[in-house]
Amino acid sequence: MEMPPPELDPRRPIVEVMARIGRETQITFDEREYHFRITDTVIAVISILLIVLAVFNLYYVRVLYKDLDRIVGNMESMVSRLGQVDRDMNLIAGHVVSFQTHMQQMTPITGHMVQVTERLPGMREDMSSMADSMHQINQDMTRLQQAVGTIAPNMRQMTGNISSMRQDVRRIADPMGALNPVLP
Repeated sequence: MEMPPPELDPRRPIVEVMARIGRETQITFDEREYHFRITDTVIAVISILLIVLAVFNLYYVRVLYKDLDRIVGNMESMVSRLGQVDRDMNLIAGHVVSFQTHMQQMTPITGHMVQVTERLPGMREDMSSMADSMHQINQDMTRLQQAVGTIAPNMRQMTGNISSMRQDVRRIADPMGALNPVLP
């Protein structure tokens, strides 16, 4: 049997199609490999960025924990100082009451002074002025006692509010303390 010339060979189109399919397949494989390399590079870069972000997050959690711990310490100090202020305000209120009692005893003295002014006409105007001043002082002391009486409950309320704030901050800080052994 004789071989037909290569142009007329019936197998030739099949070989050419198979060669073309092989080339296209190789191109597809090369493109896939190229895209896989790009994808692997992107995944590696994102992983590195996530690790860096995790390190910064741990650092900031540690800083936040330390700041919250300092806030709790300051709140405790503030509560103790407000307690001292409350005790001092109660002491001042007691002194104001005592001073007001002494000022009320000034009223009989004013009466005696009126008698003296009758005996000593030249001193009458001065003593009346003194009596008015004493009355004004008595009124001012009454107002002062009322003001101190108003301040003392407000100081107690502030102390209670600060105590409540301290407990709330402690509730926030305690879970952060659980992360403290994990943090660098």
